Amino acid sequence: MTSHPKILLLQARDAGDPAKPEEVRSFARHSGVEPSQVVPWDLLTGPPGMAEVRRHDVLMVGGAGDYYVSKRNLPHFDALMNRLREIVDAGFPTFASCFGFQCLVEALGGEIVHDAEQTEVGTYAVTLTTDGKQDELFGDLPATFAAQLGRKDRATAAWDGIRSLASSKRCPVQALRIPGKPVWASQFHPELDRASNLERFECYLDGYASIMSPEELAATLRSFRDSHEANGLLRRFLKLVLE
Repeated sequence: MTSHPKILLLQARDAGDPAKPEEVRSFARHSGVEPSQVVPWDLLTGPPGMAEVRRHDVLMVGGAGDYYVSKRNLPHFDALMNRLREIVDAGFPTFASCFGFQCLVEALGGEIVHDAEQTEVGTYAVTLTTDGKQDELFGDLPATFAAQLGRKDRATAAWDGIRSLASSKRCPVQALRIPGKPVWASQFHPELDRASNLERFECYLDGYASIMSPEELAATLRSFRDSHEANGLLRRFLKLVLE
């Protein structure tokens, strides 16, 4: 693997969002690199050009605070969709997480819907599909594993040419791979562990309180647990695409 890989991290977060610097640290920690190797890009200013993307070894796309693919409320959203299609066409090594997963689905012809009633926030059991068990990246995971989630949007289903690699009880598509390309994405957060996801939940507690009862909030706080297997995905991704 490249001894000092540079990761371009696309972020859709407001300037005052405390998750913005935390996200850089989390991607670095679970990619096995130093924070200085993760170069953040603010999507609120628009997507990077392909020349900027190619100045890095891999691309990662993170979550979002107040922005939803279902609502298309991110500035320069259409430009981001076009850039993601270019990135996939070029076969540039990419891993997209949560909001990034949803952007990739939308860009490539899938459907993202707002589904607050089936919100997943906390630690959930995710199960590999048959395709997931055969995938060169996800196939190293156990058949069912714990993963960190924090979402209100979701993909409705896999679509032509794209197959789901994993699912959960509330979400039929938890991961995908673009066939023939070094491009993967997960609805869950492989960059978050128990502590960082709990911190993220507490940061956005007011937003979740608007859709969850006090009992549901208390149960969610008790539900966070470790997700060691899922947290190994980003390291394996880097090894796979850079060796």
